[in-house]
Amino acid sequence: MSPAKTPIRTAAAARAGALIAAAFLLSAPAAEAARIERACLKSERSAASAPLCNCIQRVADQTLTGSDQRLAAKFFRDPQMAQDIRQSDRSNHEDFWRRYRVFGQTAQKVCR
Repeated sequence: MSPAKTPIRTAAAARAGALIAAAFLLSAPAAEAARIERACLKSERSAASAPLCNCIQRVADQTLTGSDQRLAAKFFRDPQMAQDIRQSDRSNHEDFWRRYRVFGQTAQKVCR
């Protein structure tokens, strides 16, 4: 290998490494994306449909944090958890429930 070609290959390898790292970092949120949509589709609710669940996810993306969405998605499997959090005296649950109520009201208006 000639010394003249080494910097080019090194630069190309660095660019390729940077692209791989960027793709990995960008795909991590994508792996978590649509958490509520997937939970909605897996639910046994008769009204659950791909368009409705997709709409609900779009509203969630606009109104809930990722952490809120992870918690809210669990409600589809465990409705009692929603009730427990709604009735909780913990301040973080009260804060979440305020955001969740806005999400629910917005989804009801937008997605019906």
